[in-house]
Amino acid sequence: MAMEGIKLSNEHIILICVYAVTIFFIIVFGCLALKKYRSMKRMIRQLSQTRPAFQVPSHESPPPSPTILDIPDPANHSGENPLQTQPTRSKQISCSLPWKPSQQVPRFTKADLRLIQLIKAGREGVFYKARLTRGTCKGHSLVTCKIGKEGITSKQMENEVSIMRKLAYHKNVMQLLDWNTIEEPYMLIMEFMSYGTLRSFVQKNKEQLSADPELQSQFTIASYHIALAMEHLRSKMVVHCDLALRNILVSRFPWEVKVTEFGLARDLTRMKSRRSSRKKQHRERVPLRWYPPEYFRNNYYSFKGDVWAFGIVLWEMQSFGALPFSNLSTSDEVVYNVCSGYKNTVPSTCRPEIDQIMRDCWSDLYTSRPSFTDIARNLENIVESDGDYVDVDNQRMMTAETTPKMNSKF
Repeated sequence: MAMEGIKLSNEHIILICVYAVTIFFIIVFGCLALKKYRSMKRMIRQLSQTRPAFQVPSHESPPPSPTILDIPDPANHSGENPLQTQPTRSKQISCSLPWKPSQQVPRFTKADLRLIQLIKAGREGVFYKARLTRGTCKGHSLVTCKIGKEGITSKQMENEVSIMRKLAYHKNVMQLLDWNTIEEPYMLIMEFMSYGTLRSFVQKNKEQLSADPELQSQFTIASYHIALAMEHLRSKMVVHCDLALRNILVSRFPWEVKVTEFGLARDLTRMKSRRSSRKKQHRERVPLRWYPPEYFRNNYYSFKGDVWAFGIVLWEMQSFGALPFSNLSTSDEVVYNVCSGYKNTVPSTCRPEIDQIMRDCWSDLYTSRPSFTDIARNLENIVESDGDYVDVDNQRMMTAETTPKMNSKF
């Protein structure tokens, strides 16, 4: 009986110890939480007191001219942005991404531009060669202007601006100079490319290009620069979704070609899913002839979809700007043939190395397609074997200055 009483006492002691330890940890965690709360409250109070330090200067000190990354230019304290028609409003602090457009009032309107010549007309916007009627924009007086078509919303144009700002500068990506997404017509101002689209360039100069014994080497160089641009997009987690020869502009063939038209592009860092968010009734706006089979089967588009489109771009160059699947007249026929494994016939003049890259890009299983890093490396090896950039000064580059006989409409 005495032993039984001792046993009960030991159980009580164990329970008391467990309760004591539990209460101890509750008190410790409570103190830590209270300390954290007071620290956050103090930080918020300090930020509130220092908020004016982040405001745009008053009218006594004019705001700096906007740049692609909104980095102020300390040297530009005098003079007004030639495209700025109204003073900028104060910018509020926000948690938005640094490349998202923050334009409060339009910095320019259509009246500030003189449209000279049509470059290309897309489904969402029209590209023009234009000249500024007064001053320059970041040193450019001759520019490429994209004007959004009727029905294109300000949000759509802002999305394109945010993506181009995120891409910042790359030698093979069109540089955004300024934009107007506040009032219609919505416009983007970009650097000027003298020859317009690469598609129109190869179409108009097919005869002269075909007679050039170095044509395949030049096509390879141009393809290499396009691959570098797409590799840059991949590094920024941006999927183009509209890569085609018509969306590549050229200034010096084959050395200066740049990818443009980011109206359908998607920033994957801001998306929960890589599946297309477009509704089925809007599918006709998608460039079906450049889209991979997984899009039609599973409504899925990724970087490997851009790789598929890059293969189509190579084929377009080899075909001098021909329409992919030109024997198919309806969208249903295109979708059926792509999903059935039908491929464009590669021209016999295409070099075997480019032919193989095309076939790799068109692998039905998207995980089997190469990355743009692999493609760029492969093309670089081909260019090196050709020896095209060993003696750059002697290259026969087609420019507006060096080839007066070339059709230089743009």
